Amino acid sequence: MTASNSTLERDAVVVEIDIAASPELIFQALTDRKQLFAWWSKEPSVELTEMKMNARQGGHWQFRWKPVEGIDHGAVGEQLRRNGSDEFEAHGEILEYDPPHLLVWSWIANWHEQPTHPTIVRWELTPTKDGTRVRVTHSGLSQEHISRKDYTSGWVGVLRLLKDYVTNSAMS
Repeated sequence: MTASNSTLERDAVVVEIDIAASPELIFQALTDRKQLFAWWSKEPSVELTEMKMNARQGGHWQFRWKPVEGIDHGAVGEQLRRNGSDEFEAHGEILEYDPPHLLVWSWIANWHEQPTHPTIVRWELTPTKDGTRVRVTHSGLSQEHISRKDYTSGWVGVLRLLKDYVTNSAMS
């Protein structure tokens, strides 16, 4: 495994990680609602309360999280409150679906500075000698100064949760 990398550009955050598992196992963990809930719910700063996933091109997805009491969500939490909400919610449509290599969805988040403006999350899975390189590109963030900065570490954490889940599932 190589370490997670994250780059912050004006419009996008790009994060990569190598996982010692097949693209098929990883793609399934990204598209199966029960698996998604199992690993994404391990995020310690929020409680995942809802996960919907209709894994097909044109399908819709939705996540809802409650902030964990006592955790400071910084500028993102302040933006969420300014937008009139006390729970994080993201939803969108699956724009591209090419198992087990590519998954692209729109991402509309209620904590964004422009909470109705869709951004794009692109998951690319490339086979490697030892497993799969997973690359996430979250683009359309040029007007999302607060969230763009937060996503730099946020997507690193998400990929680590995915890696832990897939690696532990493959060993069982």
